[in-house]
Amino acid sequence: MSNCAPRDTLVAKGDKFSLHQCPKNELEKKDMERFPYASAIGSLMYAQVCMHPDIAYIVGISSHLEIVGYLDSDFTGCLESMRSTSGYIFMLAGGAVSWKSVKQTLIASSTMEAEFIDCYKASNHGIWLRNFIT
Repeated sequence: MSNCAPRDTLVAKGDKFSLHQCPKNELEKKDMERFPYASAIGSLMYAQVCMHPDIAYIVGISSHLEIVGYLDSDFTGCLESMRSTSGYIFMLAGGAVSWKSVKQTLIASSTMEAEFIDCYKASNHGIWLRNFIT
């Protein structure tokens, strides 16, 4: 250890990654289509495992896929039973991977309560979906 020297890493401390770095218009998206993204990530993963474990962090960030969820409910949508209808959809890489639309089993007393019930069920499913994918 007496002969060790510090080295720079691929990511500087404090670097942030966000959606603002993604292509924003059609021209930028077309430019990105020419880049073999999946092949590049595969090559980086090979290098990460076999040659440079120090790039594991950046590969993990680069290969991250975001799950996006949407939900909605209507208050007392069914006139016979006075129950609300809840629905949600989860998207991954621009495509729907999970969805549900169902009449709530509870009778909500307000719009807020109907939305809260839907939010609770959708967030539980979103957490399960995230754990399933990762």
